[in-house]
Amino acid sequence: MKNIIIVTGASSGIGQEFILQMDTAFSKIDEFWMIARREDRMEEIAKVCEHKTKIIPMDLMDEYAMDDLEALLEEEEAIVRILVNAAGFGLIGEFDELSLEEQLDMLRVNCEALTKMTYICLPYMPKGSRIIQMASAAAFLPQRNFAIYAATKSYVLSFSRALNREVNYRGIYVTAVCPGPVNTEFFDIAEKYVSSKAIKKLTMISSESCVKAALRASYQKKSMVVPGICMKAFLLLTKIVPHEVILKLTDLV
Repeated sequence: MKNIIIVTGASSGIGQEFILQMDTAFSKIDEFWMIARREDRMEEIAKVCEHKTKIIPMDLMDEYAMDDLEALLEEEEAIVRILVNAAGFGLIGEFDELSLEEQLDMLRVNCEALTKMTYICLPYMPKGSRIIQMASAAAFLPQRNFAIYAATKSYVLSFSRALNREVNYRGIYVTAVCPGPVNTEFFDIAEKYVSSKAIKKLTMISSESCVKAALRASYQKKSMVVPGICMKAFLLLTKIVPHEVILKLTDLV
């Protein structure tokens, strides 16, 4: 039996930052399982880790690969102390002008894969284990030119908060992380069709501060955390101002 931490989207950005920060923060972990498609990037990250790492190159949309992961958990008698679902992507643009297949892939990665990963790991999570789900401030209200992405993150937020209530009695804690724009490779993909508004860049935070806030909130057993002052203010705004008004205002920015 071994105590492990699993991180999806581990080859870059927020997933990579989780690996690096947890590597120095957690001593009683036998192994980090790094999951992403880019094996070479994970190998580079593994070189600087103090913990033993298991690199699992896989496409989260591949059902057979997910089944293989489930079998591996059983075979190695893994004890999943922390699961971080950090994999995900977004595309900016009008719904009917973007690739349908890519938008469906957003649903598969951001919602389906996150759900299945959580489902297959839960049986291996004892009391005291934690799940960190990367949602987004985009979950707080619908967003023009970000329709599918915002909808997927609304799902992640709602699912995570409900799941937290369901598994609390078992001593398992689920934290949904809702940052605004984070300075990662995310926008390299998101801006494939259309550039984002300047205001998104102005409210951007670092991956380091985002992950630090996420880990602190998880340790404190919070069901949700919103890193960054700007997004905390945005959340408050969405609670006191009708969404229709905010949507009209954002059209003017």
